[in-house]
Amino acid sequence: MVKGFLTTHILDTARGCPAAGLDICLYSVNDQEVTELARMTTNADGRTDSPILPADNFRTGSYQLVFAAGDYLRAQGLAEDILFLDEVIIRFGINDAGQHYHVPLLLSPYGYSTYRGS
Repeated sequence: MVKGFLTTHILDTARGCPAAGLDICLYSVNDQEVTELARMTTNADGRTDSPILPADNFRTGSYQLVFAAGDYLRAQGLAEDILFLDEVIIRFGINDAGQHYHVPLLLSPYGYSTYRGS
């Protein structure tokens, strides 16, 4: 059986380009206990250089991605003094460790969208 892995791709919809330099943290979630598994930063294409959760560590369960949107938006000059969006937290489940899970983020200063991609 092929083992799965987790990836993301972040697009800055306000500027119409990939969100380069955006920090991401991945956590596992068991009941209300949250454990950090990985920290990464997006590259020039708005992706991480390697899977956020590689095949060797891929397990079923609940996870949480935290995107440091506020820091990114400030660095791009797109944020006001008080941010509408700061950390974007997406909690999701992996129920098949043999599949690829892709959690993209479309980001602007006042909204975001995500979905399970391919």
